[in-house]
Amino acid sequence: MSTATLDLILNDYHHVTANKTESLAAIKNTTLVITGGTGFVGTWLAGLIAFLNDHHAFNVNLILIGRNIEHFKMTRPHLAKRNDIQLLSSDIRYLAELPQETNWLIHAASNPDNRFHASSPMETMSIIANGTYSILRAIERCADFKMLLNLSSGLIYGSQPMTHPAIDEHYIGAPKCGTVSSAYAEAKRFAETLCHSSRSQARMPVITARPFAFIGPYQSLERPWAINHFIKDALSHKPIRVLGDGGTIRSYLYASDMAFWLLSILTRGQSGEIYNLGSDEAVTLKELAAMITALIDPAIEIQLSTASNQPKNSRFVPEITFAQNNLQLAVTTDLHHALKKTIAWNTL
Repeated sequence: MSTATLDLILNDYHHVTANKTESLAAIKNTTLVITGGTGFVGTWLAGLIAFLNDHHAFNVNLILIGRNIEHFKMTRPHLAKRNDIQLLSSDIRYLAELPQETNWLIHAASNPDNRFHASSPMETMSIIANGTYSILRAIERCADFKMLLNLSSGLIYGSQPMTHPAIDEHYIGAPKCGTVSSAYAEAKRFAETLCHSSRSQARMPVITARPFAFIGPYQSLERPWAINHFIKDALSHKPIRVLGDGGTIRSYLYASDMAFWLLSILTRGQSGEIYNLGSDEAVTLKELAAMITALIDPAIEIQLSTASNQPKNSRFVPEITFAQNNLQLAVTTDLHHALKKTIAWNTL
């Protein structure tokens, strides 16, 4: 990776931790394990830990568990070659034990790509359900374990009514059973229940985070989500094609905020609690496309598809006041700057 791309991310870490590093002090001189550690979420967390070690003497020993370690070594050498980061290759469904020194664990091992969910729904559910079970059993053998942070999904709430501005952690909803498209969300619901069962039966210290949508460097523009397609097409100076009339509503949390929030929830959240993880800055896809073209080339055409067979508009926006009020967290990068940074990183 170029110096310019690394500097952009380093500046993000400086920004998101300004005057707040001591809020993460509980993690100093400990060992953190991240499953799914070589993916988008894991990479941002690894970078934040490296930043805290380099600039604030946190002395965290980080262990990343993933299935594609060699690819991580090739694409993220600035992290893979560090002495304070260990890489372990494993399918978490068959993980029998963790390093005995493990104090904290962030369980982020699942594939959020809905193309994979559609083509391999049983594999999707197996990775989430059996992987979570293996992790819980492995943690039981760690001598000084402090907290498990299980990454669930905002999709567990089911379809959000268009008239419901934001979903809070107490919203009663669920995915539609009996459809392949619900495989990921239903498995995440099961994994949440499994974690809370372990808390009850084995006194496992566990917190749940429910991620919504993110954007930022390290996220491939080949991902099958609207924002990624919009940026990719605009950078190629192609028309941006919006399914439907553009009235679908989303929100996007920038990656550095995501990483800081996760470490904050891990180290300062209370066992048994559930926290939404996302931004409350709602935007329609039509507005999003316009923001992207304004940053890249205002002359790029935005094409709306209003054919009768287009999907209905949907809404996916979290209520985040619980985390804001209880953990003093804030969204430090608004959508405009999140897009600006992401576009810059993809053009360096």
